[in-house]
Amino acid sequence: MKQLFSSKMVGLFFLLTLGAGAGYAQGPLQKVNISYSSGGITSIDLFIAREKGFFRAEGLDAQLIQMRASSAIAAGIAGDVDGLGSIGSAIRAIQRGAPLRVAAVTLRRPLFWLIARPEYRSIKDLKGKVLGVVTIGGSQHTMAKRLLSQGGLDPDKELTVVQVGEESVQLQALVSNAIQVAAISPPIFLLGRDKYKMNILDSSVDKFSSIQNGLAVHVQTLKERPELLKKILRARAKGNRYFHENEQGTSEILARLSKVDFAIALETYRLSKPAFTHTGIPTDEEIKEYLTMDAQILKLPEPMHPSKVFDFALQREVNRELGLQ
Repeated sequence: MKQLFSSKMVGLFFLLTLGAGAGYAQGPLQKVNISYSSGGITSIDLFIAREKGFFRAEGLDAQLIQMRASSAIAAGIAGDVDGLGSIGSAIRAIQRGAPLRVAAVTLRRPLFWLIARPEYRSIKDLKGKVLGVVTIGGSQHTMAKRLLSQGGLDPDKELTVVQVGEESVQLQALVSNAIQVAAISPPIFLLGRDKYKMNILDSSVDKFSSIQNGLAVHVQTLKERPELLKKILRARAKGNRYFHENEQGTSEILARLSKVDFAIALETYRLSKPAFTHTGIPTDEEIKEYLTMDAQILKLPEPMHPSKVFDFALQREVNRELGLQ
């Protein structure tokens, strides 16, 4: 009996020592800060990567920090964040001289639905009303302006624009009548439709190419810390692959993150899936269209060359390693 007890103790000690040694070999996780502007489906690849342990598998402790795009750009330039998830505003900052580059693109089409209070049934009914946005001049604002213009309004002259905050706050502003219209992504606009009987006036997803979310980094990160960036890109790419291959699992994660019913999360997934890239790299035509549109908005004499905005070299390496096509 004594011998059996001793054998068990030795075995337990061996297992504990082996586990400690494995943990020691792995070393402490490296903390990285990644910003995002709006929750929900647009940043789902990052949240999947965190929840499914893809960041940890790369030795990273990923802190996903919600902040306005303008604040994220300042933080990215200062080195306070390692990556920017909301890249539309980052691209505009690059065209104004910011030392950033886009290393991956998650969304190739804009996920915004123009949503208005129940009493407004058409875009023209909104003349003189208030448009709420996350960031003035950001991707959401830009897309709202395009939808409103197509509907017959001059958004610069016939509406007032106010910076409200993230999309869930915008929905509450619609409910309280502080604003009358906003361009909101799912699942938030679906909550507005189902719970508050808001009217859906238009959608951008089937009308325009766009480059919204992904990963933008400081040029120094590309030059001096490529291995760290590859780890972030690999975790993000695994999250994006999971998104494309797992409707049920992704919808469950989205339902928890957004605090919505599974049915709304599932509808969100199915509405949004076509807008996501598979490889983190949009087509040359999509890049050209987006930079041409941006040049018009920023009143640039000509679009900036893609090589000064994008650098997909490390994403291509990751794609080869993971077999992504």
